[in-house]
Amino acid sequence: MNVSENIEEAIEALQQLGLKEYEARCYVGLSQLETGTAKRLSEMTEVPRTRVYDAIRVLEAQGLVQIQHSNPQQFRAVSLDEATETLRDQYEARVERLHDALDTVEIVDSDDEEPVQQVWAMAGNDAIENRTEELIETATDEIVLVIGDESLLTEDLVATLNEVGNGVELLIGALTEPLQERIQAAVPDATTFISGLEWLHGATGSQDETAIGRLLLVDRSTILVSSIMPDSKAEQAIFGEGFGNGLVVIARRLMAQGLLTQRDPAV
Repeated sequence: MNVSENIEEAIEALQQLGLKEYEARCYVGLSQLETGTAKRLSEMTEVPRTRVYDAIRVLEAQGLVQIQHSNPQQFRAVSLDEATETLRDQYEARVERLHDALDTVEIVDSDDEEPVQQVWAMAGNDAIENRTEELIETATDEIVLVIGDESLLTEDLVATLNEVGNGVELLIGALTEPLQERIQAAVPDATTFISGLEWLHGATGSQDETAIGRLLLVDRSTILVSSIMPDSKAEQAIFGEGFGNGLVVIARRLMAQGLLTQRDPAV
């Protein structure tokens, strides 16, 4: 990205962290200056001069900007490290506040009977990885995981896999030998294998085709399957639980293609 694109990216990120547009533009503008006046900042950021003062007051209250009460007033941004740490603390505090508030809310369930089988859809790599790790942590008997894209073997996933209890059988499949070797080195207690699921990357293996990202089967009752969109590389997934034995048998046999027969526990 060029400088202009980086500036817009920074402004967008600051807005996602809770700043309004003028506040974000003023902070990014000041980050390019040692010190600046309202007039100079307005010229740089195209924020109306009268609104610069409002934005600066908010940024000062959040600990992101310092003010020198001279004539005219001079403003400067705190260091990047200090700003990111401040924003991180504020963001984490808001997340904790949300958690504490929702943790006390009672669940209202008007249906006394839970469905036997449930299938849900979700999107976003972070959310899908978090759900994958959460499902792995609930395992009491067996985990079968097939990784279709090496980018999904993240440090957080590796850490979760290495924390699996000794009583849980951990089987991890890969599409290639290099990825299998990487998995085995990262998760030494797992049984790794080359999956026979060549269709994970589509019929032709073209980058224009939607590819399967990960397949997870936990305790032969909970399944998660994700796909990676060819253009955006965004990840989407479906997961379900409470499946009957027949579907689980089929899913496990497919996922374990390539696993040595003697390592394939009877279903």
